[in-house]
Amino acid sequence: MSAAEATRGRGRPRDPRTDEAILRAALELFTEHGHAGTSIEAIARRAGVGKLTVYRRWGSKDELIAAAVESARGEIPNPGTDDLDGMSYAEISQVIVDALPVSARTLAEPGYRAMLAQVFGSSVTHPGLMAAFWQNHILPRRRTVHLALSRAVEEGVLPPETDIEALIDMTVGAVLYRLLRSDPLDADELLEYLRAVYGQAGMIPRQ
Repeated sequence: MSAAEATRGRGRPRDPRTDEAILRAALELFTEHGHAGTSIEAIARRAGVGKLTVYRRWGSKDELIAAAVESARGEIPNPGTDDLDGMSYAEISQVIVDALPVSARTLAEPGYRAMLAQVFGSSVTHPGLMAAFWQNHILPRRRTVHLALSRAVEEGVLPPETDIEALIDMTVGAVLYRLLRSDPLDADELLEYLRAVYGQAGMIPRQ
C-alpha cells in the first residue's frame, strides 16, 4: 500500500480550528445555561458544525463539557512534578510566583468565575463532570503545591508537624471562596490576594 493510500485509509486529519470552535461553544453554553441547558445540538449549532462532527471527537456531553472546562484555564502554567523533582523549596516557590500573574488574570475574568460556579453547582447532579475537573484541573496543581510544601518542611521553612493536605485544602478553599463572592477582585487585586494567601501558607516566601 502506498503512503497516499494509507493516508486516505486513515481519513482526513482533524482540523484543530474545528476542535477549538466546538470547545468554545461548549464552554459558552455551559457557562450561560449550566449542564441541563447545554446540548450537543446547541453546541454544534453555535460552533457551526454538524452533530456527527462533535460525536466523532467526544463520545458524550459530559466528556465534551469536561474538555471545555479544562480549556478554560488558558495560559495558566501547569508544571508537572517531574519537571520540579530535585528542585529546592526556593526554586519550586519561584515557579509558583512566576505563574501567579497569569493565574490572576485568568481567575479574574467574569466568564471564568461563572464557569466555576456552574461546575460546583453541577457537582451533585453530574459528579462525573466534577471528577473530570478535579482530575484535570485541580490535582496537577495540587501536586505541585504539595511538592513545594514538602520541600518547605524538609528545609525547615515550615515546622515538621505541618499537615500539608489540610494546609492545601485551606488555601484552595480561601481562593475559591474569594472568587465566588459577589464583590470580585480585578486582576491586580487578585494577584496581591494570591501572593498573601500563598505566602501565609508557606507555598512562597512572605512578601
